[in-house]
Amino acid sequence: MKLYSYWRSTTSFRVRAALNIKDIPHEIVPVNLVEGEQRAAPYLALNPIGGVPTLVLDDGTVLTQSMAILDWLDAAGFLPRLMPEDPIARARVLGAAFVIACDIHPVNNLKVLNYLKERLGHSQDEAVAWMRHWMHEGFTAFNELIEPGARFCFNDEAPDVADLCLAGQMINARRWGLDLAPFPRLVEIDERLRKIPAIAQAMPEAQPDAM
Repeated sequence: MKLYSYWRSTTSFRVRAALNIKDIPHEIVPVNLVEGEQRAAPYLALNPIGGVPTLVLDDGTVLTQSMAILDWLDAAGFLPRLMPEDPIARARVLGAAFVIACDIHPVNNLKVLNYLKERLGHSQDEAVAWMRHWMHEGFTAFNELIEPGARFCFNDEAPDVADLCLAGQMINARRWGLDLAPFPRLVEIDERLRKIPAIAQAMPEAQPDAM
């Protein structure tokens, strides 16, 4: 498999971590979002929205969107599972994960920030305030949705997709100076996740295109 990824992309991080946890051999193909490589014709042929990650399977099948890729990895039978088999438990895990994947990330990604600054004339400080606002609001909800007292977001045994979404978003929270004091439980879970080798190896600083 080939994973088209950008080192600082938290959506790429989710899939990098999942592939590592499931011990699936893969090649990382860097896509430099800052230099606009995602808008080049060859890449758009793979991923028309021009985002990362993109997973190309060994038979040439192309999968896009991190949450869809994570769903496929479980559905295809790669173990360990990252989503519960029980329908209610699965819906609860995904409900929390989607707070980050659907509510926080879409308004905090690079193309939105560039639009705020380049097209709407907002300053860097205003863009950072925008990001912090949505992260704080999303983390507040996420904190209420996860399982109280569990070692990870929903269980004591192993991370699931909600944990991968949290670990990725915590990277950006620290990068942009979000006050994490209101979220001690999330900080505790994140610290636990970072000690797992498969997740540590998916972190931005461990990537071949890290700068």
